[in-house]
Amino acid sequence: MRSAGILGTGAYLPEKVITNADLEKMVDTNDEWIVSRTGIRERHIAAPEQAASDLAVGAARQALKRANITADQLDLIIVATVTPDMSFPATACLVQEQIGAKNAATFDLSAACTGFIYGITTGAQFIKTGVYRYVLVVGVEVLSRIVDWSDRNTCVLFGDGAGAAVLGPVKEGYGFQSFELGGDGTGATHLNLKAGGSRCPASEQTIKEGGHYLYMNGREVFKFAVRVLISAADEALKKAGLTKEDISLLVPHQANMRIIDAAVERLGLDEEKVIVNLDRCGNMSSASIPVALNEAWEQGRVHEGDTVVLCGFGGGLTWGATVLRWSQDEAE
Repeated sequence: MRSAGILGTGAYLPEKVITNADLEKMVDTNDEWIVSRTGIRERHIAAPEQAASDLAVGAARQALKRANITADQLDLIIVATVTPDMSFPATACLVQEQIGAKNAATFDLSAACTGFIYGITTGAQFIKTGVYRYVLVVGVEVLSRIVDWSDRNTCVLFGDGAGAAVLGPVKEGYGFQSFELGGDGTGATHLNLKAGGSRCPASEQTIKEGGHYLYMNGREVFKFAVRVLISAADEALKKAGLTKEDISLLVPHQANMRIIDAAVERLGLDEEKVIVNLDRCGNMSSASIPVALNEAWEQGRVHEGDTVVLCGFGGGLTWGATVLRWSQDEAE
């Protein structure tokens, strides 16, 4: 089997920024309360005319440029999102058309905040087995469209954005070393969007009841997150034959600073080995990990041969982690 890795990364964040001071004018909250409980200071919000595919295209084009390939060389596009442009066609199809990836197969993937991990795990298998050579994976969300801006418990948490990675063959021994995925449907009630699907189709009643807004049981999600973030990373390291001491960089899902701090403490990592952009981006669900990874690359924090661990958790409930031995050198 071929080794598969990440050849290039990209990100797109909308221009508009909503700060905690802005939220103070909208709901009963304040900057100190938000920062102390979440670590978030501001978040990016999509313009009214922007949908998920528009953000995804910005990230995809940057990733393609950095991978030094053209859109028509792509074999597959996977878009991880819970806020697609529409129920169908897939947002991946819309991205394909906009970037000119005429030879690519396309599909969307829904695993909430773990979506990007699920996406790169899926994409890597096509490359490892020789079915495809180049796979584009995008994590994108426009969560501002499903947040109740009058609910101070959730509106302070989320932001919009997109992150992308071009996967391809890398030299032997590099790239993805292991994957760990999991799910627990018994926790589905803790984080969901109740209305708009086949069980509870849109109606006057669902609108009145706020069924089209994101719902989260923060306390239960917090307890779940701390546990699985660490266990997923540990299991992925174990599968790769590595230990916590081997980690060069940890890229966790950016949901809550207290969750990240707890994970870092229990993993025994130094702060400089962890990338955090939560304070400037908020929780972007599927986009959080790829945007953070792209930022780490832009800051020169990822080097040839580094052991990079990506890990996340989200609605489903879902969780996942992957270990990479970093190299962007494409194999023949």
